Amino acid sequence: MKRVAAAVLVVAGMAAGVGSAGAAEGNELTAIRTGQHATFDRVVFEFNGARPTVTHGRTSQLVHCASGKDIEANGDEFVEITMQPANAHNYTGARRFDTPGLKKVRSVSNTCDFEAHLSFGIGYVGTGRAYTVSFLDNPSRVVIDFNNS
Repeated sequence: MKRVAAAVLVVAGMAAGVGSAGAAEGNELTAIRTGQHATFDRVVFEFNGARPTVTHGRTSQLVHCASGKDIEANGDEFVEITMQPANAHNYTGARRFDTPGLKKVRSVSNTCDFEAHLSFGIGYVGTGRAYTVSFLDNPSRVVIDFNNS
């Protein structure tokens, strides 16, 4: 079922006209940062272009958008963040890594980089953990904060 949902998301985005690879030109991922704060863990995705549109939701298992294969990652539950138009074709940093320095976030894993759809799953301890998604500009950043309580 999760694989079907991932395929539907990609096809729906292409049908909406955002699936063009050219649409993400100049909107490439340039950095992924994580940080621990007193009451929350933070994951930041930085881009060299305009702020992407973001969708997000919880899942119990990460699935690669192209192959449909499960992605092994640390976490009891995951938030999958999809950013479009965006890509990581030239990104040279790690696309999958654990986050041992954070209190609740356990891993960050790339789940899709296809036709201006860029997705990452963020694994964390427990289920139903409160999180917020926000944006910063100059440069464009997508910020996800996870409550540590």
